[in-house]
Amino acid sequence: VRRQLDYLQRNLEAIDALIADGASLSALRKHWWQKLLACSELHRQQTILLNSKTRSIPDRLVNLVQRQVRPIVRGKARSAVEFGAKISISVSNGFAFLHRLSWDAYNEGEDLIAQAEKYKQDNGCYPERICADRIYINAKNRHYCTKNGIRLSGKRLGRPPKDPEINAAHKQQLSADQRRRNEVEGVFGSGKRKYSLKLIMARLAHGAATSISMSFLVMCAEKILRLLRLFFVLFLACLCRLLRLHTSPAKAWTITDERWSDWPVTA
Repeated sequence: VRRQLDYLQRNLEAIDALIADGASLSALRKHWWQKLLACSELHRQQTILLNSKTRSIPDRLVNLVQRQVRPIVRGKARSAVEFGAKISISVSNGFAFLHRLSWDAYNEGEDLIAQAEKYKQDNGCYPERICADRIYINAKNRHYCTKNGIRLSGKRLGRPPKDPEINAAHKQQLSADQRRRNEVEGVFGSGKRKYSLKLIMARLAHGAATSISMSFLVMCAEKILRLLRLFFVLFLACLCRLLRLHTSPAKAWTITDERWSDWPVTA
């Protein structure tokens, strides 16, 4: 690594010498100019990492083209470090909404209050309950939800109640909230598998953000299409039933009489 940094330093010094002799970088295209700046920043970061014997540095570059990409430590068994945009979404009535997109690692627990306020702005009231992950259940969010009459999922503070019925009810409610929260994980899974969230090919930050937003837009549009299809099928079924009753009223009355005759008679 030290030898490669020396090679890069030699090339950068050669470019500086050409500039000192009167050469101009104004003729460079924009992407070459940005790559040159990225190489200079990469040399600075890698030199600090090499000399300080550390493995982390703020705003670390991992790609000369996609300079907005940052390594995000996830701690998963399959991949400890992930690269790409980190998004925060919410699911309401089966529809997924994108709230935050960032290329830097951040604490997801900060998004709960903003999403609750956005829900109130759109619907005129706070949600009845919020089914969130453990990282969202902190003291600040608990106080906010209690203040605004929102039931936040998760284990309650303090010791469990001594009454076994109340304790069983709390556990049942926690299990129901966890099942409801799994809908969010399903949105991520279907988005990666069906809506190309796993195959974002755009290089620029704005292009990648547009692709991610369009995936959620198409997801909601297909949800509306399925609901319209279901409504159309139910409407046709009701219409066919009404036409059938209108064309054969005597048969319909006979069926009604038979149903009444099948009821048991009690003294």
